[in-house]
Amino acid sequence: MTLIICGLVTLSALFYVFYVPGQIYTGAAKTRLAYLRERKEAVYDNLRDLNFEYKAGKFPDSDYQEMKTSLEDEAAAILAEIARLEEAAANPVTLRDRKGARV
Repeated sequence: MTLIICGLVTLSALFYVFYVPGQIYTGAAKTRLAYLRERKEAVYDNLRDLNFEYKAGKFPDSDYQEMKTSLEDEAAAILAEIARLEEAAANPVTLRDRKGARV
């Protein structure tokens, strides 16, 4: 009797762990623009943390300037790409308008 109960509990646990429902929710599809906005927030957080740690005396001036410049360059590139994507979304271009243009 104990063996049967242990077998049923084991089968129930295995079914619970490995059961795959017919409909799986994977979340919303992430666009390039959404990814860039998340990345921008991460870079800004890193800049805030870097400034705090520099003021706390954890970084020498040369390392701070190098890291700050690197993060600011990355932020500028991200903002430029966001602006380019938003402009492209606001002004859709037809194939006829792009004739002869480099793609």
